Amino acid sequence: MFRFILKRVASMPLLLLGVVTLAFVISRLLPADPIASIVGQRNLGNEEIVAAAEAKWGLDQPLPTQYLTYIGNLLTGDLGTSFQTKMPVSSDIAERLPATLELTLMALIIGAIGGILLGVISASRKNRAPDHVSRVFALIGSSLPIFWTGLVLLFVFYAQLGILPGPGRLSSRVIPPADVTGFYTIDALLQGDMPLFWDAFGHLLLPAFIMGWGLMGTISRLVRASMLDELGSDYVRTIRAKGVSESQLMRGHVLRNSLTPVVTILGFAFGAMLMGAVLVETIFSWNGIGSYAVEATRSLDYPAINAVCLLGGAVFLIANLVTDIAYPAIDPRVRLS
Repeated sequence: MFRFILKRVASMPLLLLGVVTLAFVISRLLPADPIASIVGQRNLGNEEIVAAAEAKWGLDQPLPTQYLTYIGNLLTGDLGTSFQTKMPVSSDIAERLPATLELTLMALIIGAIGGILLGVISASRKNRAPDHVSRVFALIGSSLPIFWTGLVLLFVFYAQLGILPGPGRLSSRVIPPADVTGFYTIDALLQGDMPLFWDAFGHLLLPAFIMGWGLMGTISRLVRASMLDELGSDYVRTIRAKGVSESQLMRGHVLRNSLTPVVTILGFAFGAMLMGAVLVETIFSWNGIGSYAVEATRSLDYPAINAVCLLGGAVFLIANLVTDIAYPAIDPRVRLS
């Protein structure tokens, strides 16, 4: 296990270098000039202002020089300064990332628990009413686009029924908790403010459900198929012949042996949700990393674009590593190589 982890960790810097290099090259190939967003449209005709801005941000240097300078700064932990916010990119990401992490983790919990429950119900009641209802619900979640689902559910549950709160991480005029983890729900609990916790939790539910609904559908279908395969195995007939109850058989044997492919889905889904939350963040005015990436792309904010790509690559690599390590814990028959 130690050698496996060491080998994977040792390969990460090279993979991340490839991600950063691709992001650097592609952003420079775009047919647009970031200087317009830096100096503004009014000053584009002023050659002195344009030249000063290019010199300040290093845009007057050849691309190989810009690349080497960026990599050198990156090795010292300097992600650069944003063209738009004029703040260190690391500070911008540290401010925005907790919001997206909180949303993604809640969506992952909803998708995983809901998907496993639906899959178990479908497999244990094959071709009955609960199975059909579960499959239809899962199919709807996997098929509908997030932006449409988000707008419809926001209109129904917030605008019409008033059951759930509207966009944003907190209600208007509610003061955020003291910043400890960046997660409003956890920070509210840490300061013992239960009304604030429930307000933050209520705002989290709907966007997290919308993000997790598609994952729920995927996991439920996967669990159903895996459990049906397990139920037809010889060892299941042997266990039943020994008089083991059906519920114990499902929990202790069939479900556990069906969870290995689910771990793969969860590892990939975490990275995909974290870096693909832009639609939900836009609909719900969620000030996270997704909206930051969109703003950086619109203004050709090179340092911010490169930093977001680096973050995305790191998240996927770490998620895959954790997934591979989790395999033996779930299924002892799996061996790392």
